[in-house]
Amino acid sequence: MERIVLDLRQMYHERNEALREVTRAHQEVLLKLARAADFRDDDTGVHMARIGYLAEALALALGQPAAWARMLRCAAPMHDVGKIGIPDAILKKPGGYTPEERQVMNQHPQMGADILGRSRVPLFQLAAEVALTHHERWDGSGYPGGLAGQAIPLSGRIVSVVDFFDALTMDRCYRKAFADEVALGMLAEQRGVAFDPWVVDTFVAQAASLIELRERINRQTPSFEQLAAVD
Repeated sequence: MERIVLDLRQMYHERNEALREVTRAHQEVLLKLARAADFRDDDTGVHMARIGYLAEALALALGQPAAWARMLRCAAPMHDVGKIGIPDAILKKPGGYTPEERQVMNQHPQMGADILGRSRVPLFQLAAEVALTHHERWDGSGYPGGLAGQAIPLSGRIVSVVDFFDALTMDRCYRKAFADEVALGMLAEQRGVAFDPWVVDTFVAQAASLIELRERINRQTPSFEQLAAVD
């Protein structure tokens, strides 16, 4: 009897190790795709890490389960993976887009969802959801689906706010970074227009701690293993 118990324990241990290896493999595939997209737009890769950790922190501040928030940390960096399919002449163009160029650029959410495909893996499903919906707007004027209000998944509502603030406060090829106070003001202006009021209010209320988190990431970019540590 004792031998059977030991064999069962060993079997469960091996099963759990196998499941962890599969999870790590899923995370690695996602983050390598995210890094490939990020290098085309921000060759430091720090933006990817910031989006992941800030999305996790904001999800926790919104009262979401810790396990879901950790999974969002790994999925959120995939928000712009569809930019892999956008020509450099458009992606890196300084200044505004022509209507034709804007139409091409606006295809990247759908491209991202298509890249991730119809997966049965929850992490891939969440990453596809983020990629597809992070440019939807609370008032329904976003793209690609024209979703409005709570029809936009919470993951997309969180990442859209985090991405907006982070993009404003980093140098781009066509402009210098905005000050944090200016970016927070611009975020507040879009409350109830582009962004979920609840998510914006929570972000603003937690701004000091979120900015502190951003600065810690800027000082030392988390390793792949840290960013991918979902389980």
